[in-house]
Amino acid sequence: MNLKEIKELIEMIRGSEISEIEVEREGSRIRIRIGQKPVVSQGPAPLVPGTAAGSEPAASAAGPAEAALPELVPGQVVIASPMVGTFYRSPSPELPPFVEVGSSVETGQTVCIIEAMKIMNEIEAERTGSVLRILKEDKDPVEYGEPLFILEPLP
Repeated sequence: MNLKEIKELIEMIRGSEISEIEVEREGSRIRIRIGQKPVVSQGPAPLVPGTAAGSEPAASAAGPAEAALPELVPGQVVIASPMVGTFYRSPSPELPPFVEVGSSVETGQTVCIIEAMKIMNEIEAERTGSVLRILKEDKDPVEYGEPLFILEPLP
């Protein structure tokens, strides 16, 4: 999709009662949400292999990226990429990363940015926890469902 097509989608949504639309074409996917902060949510996901029964994973793992899932201790959760794009640990090169190993994160806190189609998408933690591992380096390409972080949930 090009920028003109994206703008047309936004205008169509604004002129209707629809608040969100997701379009997939030629291997690219875009989600547009009107009336809310422009943040991509990881959404509910099936249990990720290695997580404890009854725990809620922070993101989904699907397709080829599922094989890249590192070994997890029961109870740990994964924040995975909700889209294809470029992973950024900080809001700009001059600023420190959103999180480091050992950082405590709150539900809704931004943990990274994924650039997709020239749009910067803030990725948020869906659980309160402590960052155990950061699985990607700054500017790494990421696939849909690819693990980005491992968290130890906090009460």
